Amino acid sequence: MKNYKSFDSVVVDRPEEGVLRVLLNRPDRLNALDEEGHRQLADIWRVIARDDDTRAVLLAAEGRAFSAGGDFAVVEDLAARPEARARMFREARDLVFGIIDCPKPIVSAIKGSAVGAGLAAALLSDIPVAAKSAKLVDGHVRLGVAAGDHAAIIWPLLCGMAKAKYHLLLNEPVTGEAAERMGLVALCVEDDALEAETLQIAGRLAAGSPSALQWTKHSLNNWLRLAGPSFDASLALEMLGFAGEDLGEGLQSLRERRAPSFSKKSGM
Repeated sequence: MKNYKSFDSVVVDRPEEGVLRVLLNRPDRLNALDEEGHRQLADIWRVIARDDDTRAVLLAAEGRAFSAGGDFAVVEDLAARPEARARMFREARDLVFGIIDCPKPIVSAIKGSAVGAGLAAALLSDIPVAAKSAKLVDGHVRLGVAAGDHAAIIWPLLCGMAKAKYHLLLNEPVTGEAAERMGLVALCVEDDALEAETLQIAGRLAAGSPSALQWTKHSLNNWLRLAGPSFDASLALEMLGFAGEDLGEGLQSLRERRAPSFSKKSGM
């Protein structure tokens, strides 16, 4: 496990042979990602890809939420500094393509709120499993920026363009049960069964033929690679939004727990 010592924003363990468990580990902040946490979640997949002792990955979270999105401090930094936006653009690409290109099959265990980069990692995993109480929401437009990071590359493929537009444009939450019906996740289970079910799935993957599973994943993920240009465009437009005037109102309204009042000027 020495290769994972630098990833102190997560807890990494091996619950059974061949399975690497990666736990988001800021339960006191509902696993909201700070700057270092986002960087580590983007970087860890390259290390996992070279880990010969890992045949399957389980991505989960400590506490009652999967991830509450990004820290307000991160958002403020993105608004203030072009170099922060450039860094986030690079890290978001590393996160998305790190998961897509990681040869090891990945299972995610989604519970409670799932927003932002945590949601991106969960939905890009090969077998996302949601608890019934899960609430998945892409919060970008609520913040006043385009739905970048993972939305354009994965939502239309999983649940169709009409549903993707409905939930992304309206910032409409998706429950665990609805996510299964829509095809956004592979499976929805009772809350108290989530840990055991996802570990069982990861164990089955770890017991399978590594080459067969890895080559199948690689082949299927070519559909996502085809959407790479759309993803890059959406991510660039998201970063452009962090320099816009709507972001300030979006962030302030989140702090004050009220509906935002955005400018009426056209963005394009």
